[in-house]
Amino acid sequence: PDGSTCLPVSSRALFTTLPNLPIARLCGERADRVGGVAPLYYGVEAGGTKFDCVVGCGPDDVRERVLIPTGDPTSTIGRSIEFFEEVSARLGPPQAIGIASFGPIELHRDSVDYGRLAATPKPGWSGVDLVAPFRDAFDVPVCLDTDVNGAALAEWRWGAGRAAANLVYLTVGTGIGGGAIVEGSLVHGRSHPEMGHVSVPRAGSDTYPGRCPFHQDCLEGMASGPAIEERWGRPASALGADLEAARDLEAAYLAQGLRQLVYVLSPERILVGGGVSKMPGLLDAVRRHLVKALAGYGSPIDDGLVSSPGLADRSGVLGALALAESALSTKD
Repeated sequence: PDGSTCLPVSSRALFTTLPNLPIARLCGERADRVGGVAPLYYGVEAGGTKFDCVVGCGPDDVRERVLIPTGDPTSTIGRSIEFFEEVSARLGPPQAIGIASFGPIELHRDSVDYGRLAATPKPGWSGVDLVAPFRDAFDVPVCLDTDVNGAALAEWRWGAGRAAANLVYLTVGTGIGGGAIVEGSLVHGRSHPEMGHVSVPRAGSDTYPGRCPFHQDCLEGMASGPAIEERWGRPASALGADLEAARDLEAAYLAQGLRQLVYVLSPERILVGGGVSKMPGLLDAVRRHLVKALAGYGSPIDDGLVSSPGLADRSGVLGALALAESALSTKD
């Protein structure tokens, strides 16, 4: 969309324990055309409540999309593959498939557990292989990453992060998670980032214990949607007279989490999505609290540092297409 022409990078850059390689932007009159025809990608945003399956090439070229409720692994993955097989019969097979999944997942390709979910609260899904069924069904490269890394990539590729070399995408909803791009590369290492589990100082005299089953009062434990509902007795969308107080407390905790991201990753843009982010006035309150949390140390921040995703609720599913795009030059 910005008129430049670049080549795709191997998806191995996304899964290596070596230093990350840059992810190429694929834009304009596209260099990634196959035989003069724009490639067709299949994408899956694999979530705890639904599998969002999409066929297309980007935000302006979504040809088919279906939502499949997340049930048991066999039926959910099977229905996703059946949808893609039906599409393949009409539109043709994919050049690559991207999967942006809930986690935790094993992303190291040299691991015997590559492509599998680790221990997850979702009943029946621990240890499930997300890659092999799709690769076996279509015999094309499959690129797997976390849903938030996928969303970060989509926002960098097509959305509000297009002008940034360094950005963070943070989702605040049932849980809190984040993905980061630094100097054009998705951040990986020993595992994928777990931004929702950083420690945050308690706000004032707050005595709420937190609801994270692992850390209790980490960022997710104090500021996720379920934490809001447990603390106030109703969800963020129905706070009524408690909205102002709840928003201020939520913003204070999110700002403490963002302070750590600002100092560690130095992002040019922090995009905050997820259901809780739609709380009226929340991002303005986060910006104010973040200025206080930084206390004047470091480079000044502007009003554009913290903003909403440019792709709105489509960041995750378009992230699956962006991951497929990045896998095009890899033959598993």
